[in-house]
Amino acid sequence: MRGIRRKEKAIENKDEIIAILQKAQYITVAMSVKDEPYLVTLSHGYDVENYSIYFHCAQEGKKVDILKENNIVWGQALEDAGYAEGSCDHLYATAQFRGRVTFIEDLEEKERALKIMIHAIDSDPVKLIEEQVTEKSVKNIKIGRIDIEYMSGKKSKEVIISL
Repeated sequence: MRGIRRKEKAIENKDEIIAILQKAQYITVAMSVKDEPYLVTLSHGYDVENYSIYFHCAQEGKKVDILKENNIVWGQALEDAGYAEGSCDHLYATAQFRGRVTFIEDLEEKERALKIMIHAIDSDPVKLIEEQVTEKSVKNIKIGRIDIEYMSGKKSKEVIISL
């Protein structure tokens, strides 16, 4: 796999890359089938214990069809710090990853995944979990797990003027 060209922007610390995944509001995931790319944006939760990302989706649809045929994905989480006014530069941090998607059938793992996702996106996760994570909701939801095989990061936290 080719390394990052701009070495000064590489994030070498794995914990820093994981922090970007945990902090990001969403991830963008690319997949492909029969040489046709497809891109989706997903809300997610990062599972620290299992080095994986959970997402939920509809029971059926284009994304599910593609992933059943080719479960390899590339994705990115972005922490956008905005345009650096007057410098023609943008400040950001990204986490890129490659992994394989598995759709979860085990009810205990699905419930755990839902709780991880709710904690990642909701300001009052305990209340939401009490109200919405039920035996019925767990059975009815489709959960995907991305098992991460490769991860890298890149950032531009200060203005760099390139000529």
